[in-house]
Amino acid sequence: MVRCSTPSFGRLFAGLALAGVTLVVTPLAQAQPSDARVLALERASAAVLGLEVRAVEGANSAATLGAVRQGSGVVIGKDGLVLTIGYLVLEAETIELVHDDGRRVPARRLAYDLATGFGLVQALAPLKLEPVPLGDSNALADDEPLVAVSGGRQGALSVTQLMSRREFAGYWEYHIEGALFTSPPRGDHSGAGLFNGQGELVGIGSLVLPNAAPAGQARRPGNMFVPVALLKPVLAELLERGASGASTRAWLGVNCIEHEGRIFVLRVSDDSPAAGVGLRAGDRILQIDGTSVMGLSQLWKLLWAGGAPERTVRLDIERSGLAQTLVLQSVDRSQVLRRPRGI
Repeated sequence: MVRCSTPSFGRLFAGLALAGVTLVVTPLAQAQPSDARVLALERASAAVLGLEVRAVEGANSAATLGAVRQGSGVVIGKDGLVLTIGYLVLEAETIELVHDDGRRVPARRLAYDLATGFGLVQALAPLKLEPVPLGDSNALADDEPLVAVSGGRQGALSVTQLMSRREFAGYWEYHIEGALFTSPPRGDHSGAGLFNGQGELVGIGSLVLPNAAPAGQARRPGNMFVPVALLKPVLAELLERGASGASTRAWLGVNCIEHEGRIFVLRVSDDSPAAGVGLRAGDRILQIDGTSVMGLSQLWKLLWAGGAPERTVRLDIERSGLAQTLVLQSVDRSQVLRRPRGI
């Protein structure tokens, strides 16, 4: 991994060469039209900015995400449209975009999408950066070398490798299809851009994980990136209404973990439906609405498919070896998030 500084051109392609990607490096001032691939990758590196966020006072998400958050975002529109990971801008009061040289540009949140996990922000002053095109994350080859780039003064870039693509179920009531798992891991993954060899954006960084390898292979730590294939069908909707229709769904306010086909409560959010009925960390969830659950993805899909966002949900649990039934009223998550003053 190497530090981003302007210019970061030579460092980026040196890393690609180490990964087996053959490129002829030409100084930008001498680049010819045939060097389009080189210029595209340099543009990709330049289009990643730092993102600094301060949450609203009393934000429920501050307990897990912190009141002050740092990550990255990628310029995808000529009007200063920046794509990032949604949890960075969750319940945001102020947002600033940070250039590699430390210059700051204020921004506002345009969208936070529960269903995909993406966030969109709009720069409130010209960024003077060329946006990157969205690539086809579904077309990535197994073991394809990719470039991961974070932004801001401490931004860095490195070559990483696609390890697998599969569904991902998060402990925080989250599930997506086709998540991209890469290795080696990056600690500055939040909102980082994942690019193919043509400089096209294929993913946005979400997590660092103890194992990114496919089932049956030796464990390798790595990252999970949300694929841009999930963004393309809903981008217009996010710009119009701030979220996709799939984000209007039931929420319990519970974090769960899966272990050997059993689901255990890890944490219960304050002032949530789960907290209201006394669900506790350590409880094992046996059934939801009468259907047995053996995995996180199954639990979340059953919750969202059970009807309206605000409805009665039955949880059969086991606590200290004893079976119990809890009946709670789910809520629409978007309706309980705190918003900046004046909104």
